[in-house]
Amino acid sequence: MAMAAEEIESLIRSFIPDARVEITDLAGDGDHYAARVVSESFRGLPRVKQHQRVYEALGGRMGGALHALQLTTAAPDPGANP
Repeated sequence: MAMAAEEIESLIRSFIPDARVEITDLAGDGDHYAARVVSESFRGLPRVKQHQRVYEALGGRMGGALHALQLTTAAPDPGANP
């Protein structure tokens, strides 16, 4: 069963409320997505910890409802506008 991009975004935002989330369906099949997640809560965390927080937000759906997620995470650029 495929997941909608909106559901992925909603799960991430509910767990990381300040997150800016961009989801791209890579294959048009609802199973292969790219996600860019930017959150102040990532500041100072190593990349692996940032990714773990996103996977935690997805609540075990990786490998099941969500087959593949190309994940990019970052803290906001301090000089950028929100």
